[in-house]
Amino acid sequence: MKLSGQSILVTGATGAIGRAICRALVEEGANVVIHYSRNRDAAEVLLTSLKGKGWCLHADLSDRAGPQTLWDQAVAATGRLAGLVNNAGIRSEVAIDAPMEEWQQVWAREMQVNFLSAVDLSKLAVRHFRENGGGRIVNMASRAGQRGYTSSAMAYGASKAALINLTKSIAQSHGHEGVTAVALAPGWVRTEMAEAYIAEHGEAAALAGIPIARMADPQEIGEITAFAFRPSQASLNGAVLDVNGGSYMR
Repeated sequence: MKLSGQSILVTGATGAIGRAICRALVEEGANVVIHYSRNRDAAEVLLTSLKGKGWCLHADLSDRAGPQTLWDQAVAATGRLAGLVNNAGIRSEVAIDAPMEEWQQVWAREMQVNFLSAVDLSKLAVRHFRENGGGRIVNMASRAGQRGYTSSAMAYGASKAALINLTKSIAQSHGHEGVTAVALAPGWVRTEMAEAYIAEHGEAAALAGIPIARMADPQEIGEITAFAFRPSQASLNGAVLDVNGGSYMR
């Protein structure tokens, strides 16, 4: 029970990766704040499966006020947070030939949900951790943020690249204060987002270039996230952990 006594906020917790992260953290002894934006029923089902070792909180991270609202509720519920997982994310597509207004709307929403909400939550987390004996942030980036992405989904790749840079900046600037940060960069993971891509483009397109010829399972991401939160892993500070089956190697 490496994480016994820790309370960790997980955004986007009702998706496949978020659920797996929450389960893995609880298995290591943590309590989890299960953030959801729309699916309250799924959040409550998850909490029940975790035998009540956490809290369910709603916030709309596409709203600029959402991160502050969520953080305030999480601190009020837990008393003290020891960790934050910026996992909430969307993947939208917009053609390069789309009207400018549509183009800007997609980019603005993608950056708000995937990056700017994480920026605000990280700001709040750093200040909270500094005053409460330290803490750790794990940011869910992507292979797309390292190697670039398709034309229609450049906003997604750019938001994940920014998240990686945010991770490194926090690690470099606040590590001496006991505030550490790690990023995970998965390739394709068997999630709702992946299934939507497969429905449109086919599974062969998703698996192309993955040497192990399969997507990651959400449980793999959950296990790595829980490992990254272990107190013994402070030296991971600033690391970007690739979880892509060998499809992108640095």
